[in-house]
Amino acid sequence: MTKKLIRSLTGKVISDVRNKTVTVLVERSVKHPLYGKVVKKFKKYHAHDENNQYKIDDLVVIVESKPISKTKSWIVKSLAVKA
Repeated sequence: MTKKLIRSLTGKVISDVRNKTVTVLVERSVKHPLYGKVVKKFKKYHAHDENNQYKIDDLVVIVESKPISKTKSWIVKSLAVKA
């Protein structure tokens, strides 16, 4: 039996207003298919933060999970760098 890979991303907390939820901004670099220039792409994820311990500008690692709510299907795993 093969083990399923768990997706994980690293990003910056940009909002901690909601209870038990943080918004994480993940940045990635992608090469443009026609022109070849490396451009930055950004995406926001809502992640579950059970104890409301992560604050704005913290760098966190989030992992994919089963859907928790309509927009939340990621959980904050650990703190990479404190703000």
